[in-house]
Amino acid sequence: MNEQPPGLTFPCEFPVKAMGPDDGQLPGVVWNIVTRHAPETPDGAIRTNSSRRGRFLSVTITITAHSREQLEAIYAELNAHKGVLATL
Repeated sequence: MNEQPPGLTFPCEFPVKAMGPDDGQLPGVVWNIVTRHAPETPDGAIRTNSSRRGRFLSVTITITAHSREQLEAIYAELNAHKGVLATL
């Protein structure tokens, strides 16, 4: 049960990406969720990108991932949030 996903050796740098409506709140929501699980993430680790028409936003936060369980917890919480439409 302690198998690591193929291609990942922990700890590693891992980009967590979430997408949702560009309502001004998504970056803060994603930041709060991700840093709850990866508190050592530096402020400069966040990037945003608007869709062509500006209706949607993608937020990427690069963390130092320490385990598969940590990543699963981040993605579970992101996917449960009503303002997040998709994750990668």
